[in-house]
Amino acid sequence: METLYHQTNKQIQEVQSHMGRLETTDRESVHLLENELQARIDQIFNQLERLEILASKEPPNRRQNAKLRVDQLKYDVQHLQTALRNFQHRRYAREAQDREREELLSRSFTTNDADTSIPIDETLQFNSNLQNAHRGMDDLLGSGSSILNGLRDQRGTLKGTHKKMLDVANMLGLSNTVMRLIEKRASQDKFIMMAGMLATCFVMFLVVKYLS
Repeated sequence: METLYHQTNKQIQEVQSHMGRLETTDRESVHLLENELQARIDQIFNQLERLEILASKEPPNRRQNAKLRVDQLKYDVQHLQTALRNFQHRRYAREAQDREREELLSRSFTTNDADTSIPIDETLQFNSNLQNAHRGMDDLLGSGSSILNGLRDQRGTLKGTHKKMLDVANMLGLSNTVMRLIEKRASQDKFIMMAGMLATCFVMFLVVKYLS
């Protein structure tokens, strides 16, 4: 189990280091990096399932600690998954805005004093663009809902991890200083999660406001 644990932890650190490249990668190849990161995250999730099985087979005096370490890895990779989805949704919103802007700039308007009829082709095209924008908004709202659900799941995982840490601390007789540090880390993670939820809601509000 130790070998697989260290291998998984190393892979999580590698994904974290590659996440910083998303903002600097050009538009033509950023989706390739996203696919690569998603594939690595999926592989880590598969390894975590194996680690959970191995942790349940540990001796009783080591089982609780083994499960706690696996839960911490699970929390870390869920955080990476949420960060990747947030970046993708921001990119989709920017690309949709760019397309709408280009369509508006490329559209030609002509005047005709003798004829005030509305061109049917342009009206149909505008209606089609509006429907596409609505579908894009539905997709973004659905994605935002899935992100919020993921954040709630992470919060539940964090609570369970915190409880398990307290149980382990009681069994091992850890000092009060260590307990305070553990609780401080849990509180910081909670604030980070709440900030991520607020940022996601704000991005969704901007998308709805400017694309509707």
